[in-house]
Amino acid sequence: MATQADGGGLAGADAVLVRLAETIRARRSAAADASYTRQLLDGGLPRCAKKFGEEAVEVIIAGLREDDAALKGEAADLLYHLLVLLEVRDIAIEDVLAALEKRMGLSGLDEKSSRGRKES
Repeated sequence: MATQADGGGLAGADAVLVRLAETIRARRSAAADASYTRQLLDGGLPRCAKKFGEEAVEVIIAGLREDDAALKGEAADLLYHLLVLLEVRDIAIEDVLAALEKRMGLSGLDEKSSRGRKES
């Protein structure tokens, strides 16, 4: 199992995501010239979705390079941009975590078939 560099494990990882989501929500009222998050949110769904897609590609590239530090950094960027995308759509991270929790204990194949659509 993966652990944090300090050996503390992953306990509280969901709390970090919730805190970051709260910070992103608070940035809605920040000055646009002082907040990158506010600029993204002001760009609306198309800008937030585009940025998330760009970050996903960067995660893939870092993963293929087998550079652990780069992959960790890009994964953090991806999570941030996912939270921005969720915010612009007004979807709470807690709802996503609840959906993920429901999937725990299911095999990946069983979970996919329960969604009733074909995926590759």
